[in-house]
Amino acid sequence: MKKDIILAGVGGQGILSIAATIGTAALNAGLYLKQAEVHGMSQRGGDVQSNLRISDREIASDLIPIGKADMIISVEPMESLRYLPMLSPQGWLITNTKPYVNIKNYPQMESIISEIESQPNQIALDADEIAKELGSPKSANMVILGAACPFLDISYEELQNAIKSIFSRKGEDVINTNLNALKAGYEIALQKLPITQ
Repeated sequence: MKKDIILAGVGGQGILSIAATIGTAALNAGLYLKQAEVHGMSQRGGDVQSNLRISDREIASDLIPIGKADMIISVEPMESLRYLPMLSPQGWLITNTKPYVNIKNYPQMESIISEIESQPNQIALDADEIAKELGSPKSANMVILGAACPFLDISYEELQNAIKSIFSRKGEDVINTNLNALKAGYEIALQKLPITQ
């Protein structure tokens, strides 16, 4: 088992929480894990990217070669496209469709969505809207993580347990909010998957 994952988004969107949840779940499942430092400007509004490598064998490098990523998990649509050269031909793109417009020349959303939809393996969803409907706009990152769950080779239960562990100090309400967001994204991904999956 090997998963090379690019995490992408904008500072303040919860990329580090996604990384912590996947990492905790992987370690609890007895897997090896390496994560590169977050690149970019991690303050609110700056682009953020991280390499996350998971395997059942020891991992030599923490960096993913170009064209070898198994998955891009992005909470911002333009940022998801920025890292497409990293994705393998069989890889999956899991992305939010709600833009975080932090630059004057942000591309037209129609062209971004068109490029996302042209990818052979993709799950695109408005995680911000889903999180808002759940009553927790800040949990959009967990909606995206839920949508990525079918492709992680880590059980849904392990991810649930990781969320319980990571957010334990914040109380039951925060834990349940994040679990509900994870479930919503997971269910949408299952609905969008071809029957052959």
